[in-house]
Amino acid sequence: MGLLTFSINVTLDGCVDHQEGIADDDTHAFFTHLMNEGGAMLWGRVTYEMMESYWPAVARGDEEAPPAIREWAVKLDAKPKYVVASTRTVFPWTNSHHIAGDLRTGVQRLKDATPAGVLLGSGKLATALDRLDLIDEYQLLVHPRIAGHGPTLYQSGLPSTRRLELISAKPLRSGAVAMHYRRAR
Repeated sequence: MGLLTFSINVTLDGCVDHQEGIADDDTHAFFTHLMNEGGAMLWGRVTYEMMESYWPAVARGDEEAPPAIREWAVKLDAKPKYVVASTRTVFPWTNSHHIAGDLRTGVQRLKDATPAGVLLGSGKLATALDRLDLIDEYQLLVHPRIAGHGPTLYQSGLPSTRRLELISAKPLRSGAVAMHYRRAR
């Protein structure tokens, strides 16, 4: 069984708006490493649609991008992508699959079938999966910014505090810190 790892950009005040992070080579390298290590991506519908609106065009060469970004897009295009959605059932982006039905059962099956692990990149979905005790690790890229707005991490709350064990903390040149935690069980 693979681990389910939640990874996202977050500001010091918990904002997970994708436009608030620092987009530089170190950030790109952090997320490239995570994607390369994992066996599949897992997103909610909103994140999938945001990714789908840009990255397939970069992978095809329809959008201008530096070589490293295009290479990342090609790898993302090839990576299995799973989407939890209740309002959409068709996901035409290459290697995209719908997880329907019971959330716990669907995601547990995905974990069981993906020994290299699953990388989760959607904040709202992370809250739902954390409520089901399905998240094993957290790889957060904490940016040295205070956004002063939302959406925020775990905005709708959890039923109890999650205790975590620090695995590593690595500062990047931008001042962001890559934090790796494991659930303390």
